[in-house]
Amino acid sequence: MKTNQAVNYKMLEALFGEMELSELVDEINHLREFLHKFSPFKENPVDFVKWVKNTSVTANDYNPNAVAPPEMKLLEHSIDHDGYTQPIVAWEKESEIEVIDGFHRHRVGKESKTVQQKVHGYLPIVAIKDDCQGRNDRIASTIRHNRARGKHKVESMSDIVLELKRRNWSPKKIGKELGMDQDEVLRLVQITGLAEMFTDKEFSEAWEVGEYKEEVESIEQD
Repeated sequence: MKTNQAVNYKMLEALFGEMELSELVDEINHLREFLHKFSPFKENPVDFVKWVKNTSVTANDYNPNAVAPPEMKLLEHSIDHDGYTQPIVAWEKESEIEVIDGFHRHRVGKESKTVQQKVHGYLPIVAIKDDCQGRNDRIASTIRHNRARGKHKVESMSDIVLELKRRNWSPKKIGKELGMDQDEVLRLVQITGLAEMFTDKEFSEAWEVGEYKEEVESIEQD
């Protein structure tokens, strides 16, 4: 058995040594995917990391995380010095690859000429599980990754909570999926939701706080 394995490895070594870069990357990805099917860890996305051209990866339009310029420079230096130690979590559908987590690692791989050269214009990605393909689930996954690191912007988070509310997620489900208690969900809805709650009502100087309280209570009961 060991002799056969040694022969096979020699064959692969010879085969890979003759390939152009893009063909080699494709073959390595295919081989990793094949091994992933038999892996006892195949339920974990990180078990299958593949390299894709950075031009095929796009940012999402809801990421609430922001990194200041000095931190971006540090991230670039880290990747330049240590290489990519974390893959980019992505949603992959046919030719679309959208970032779920790792937006700034994705930016560095595209914008830093030094990093681009070192990774040959590719980015390492893992695909989220099949049960996280819908937009709501992708948003929730992005938030969970950011909150687990303690990084998110309140204003952007409130917009996201409001979007999930409009997409018929109850405050209870939002809280469960995003790791929030109900008070936090309600506060975030209030930040950007107050004006929207009354868009269909005529403005009146006689508007009372009690009316707003009723609107808030209706949100809490969803």
